[in-house]
Order: sequence, then structure tokens, then C-alpha cells
Amino acid sequence: MVAERRERLSQGAPLAAKVRIFWKKQSNASKNRYLCNKQRTPMTAEDKLKIEEKVVELLRTVFDPEIPVDIYSLGLIYKIDVKDDGDLDIDMTLTAPNCPAADFIVEDARLKLETIDGIKNVNINIVFEPEWTKDMMSEEAKLELGFL
Repeated sequence: MVAERRERLSQGAPLAAKVRIFWKKQSNASKNRYLCNKQRTPMTAEDKLKIEEKVVELLRTVFDPEIPVDIYSLGLIYKIDVKDDGDLDIDMTLTAPNCPAADFIVEDARLKLETIDGIKNVNINIVFEPEWTKDMMSEEAKLELGFL
């Protein structure tokens, strides 16, 4: 059957036949990719810990353009959750609900976090509960901003 299709293609078969064969090849590849992903072993606790450490390291490179301190030290990160399937969920807040740099901060964090090996998807949720206060900042951030 495959040889028959190849012969028709070489003889200038209609475009519909070419498309069907291409789709069939693609669908088989998708099935193989799906099976490979499905057979992959889940992340171990050690793998998750390494990824979380890398997440924190990268979040320390994301700065609010109005404040010379990274978002992790400011206490804007509430939750880091690495799931077995490679999804990363981050709950973060902003120093003010009407922060003009919110889009910039979230997109900068997302782009950096997507580079981590083992991470398939990055979901950053902006939350305002609990409300951010200066007490959530690290000692270094307080010192940098002159609160100590």
C-alpha cells in the first residue's frame, strides 16, 4: 500500500493524495511523541528541588524598573510550584495594584523561567492576597532601600 502511494506521488498524483500522506506521517509522529512523553518517568523530589533553586536564582535577576531590588528579595513571590509534568506555577504580587511596570516584570520573569531545562510551561499568577507590605522584604532589600 505504501509503495502504491509513493508510485502515485511520483507520477504526479493529485494534491489531495499528497496532503493525506503528509498528514498520516505527521499523525504517526505525534502518536510516537505522545507515547514517549507518556512513558517518561515523573520528576523526583531531588529534580524538583534543583528546578526550584534555579527558579529562585533566575527570579533574583528580575528587577522592578522603579526599584533597584529584585522581585524575589522584595518578597513579591508567594509560591513556586513545580509539577511532575514540567509545569511551573508562580504566585506573585506587586508592590501596588496599579503598578505601571507589571507587564514588563511578568514577561521578563516568564522569558527567563522558560529557559530552565525540565520546565514545559510557565504560569505566572498575579495575586493580591495577602497584601504586600514592607515586612515581606528580605533584610538585604531593606538595607538597599534604606529601611534599616
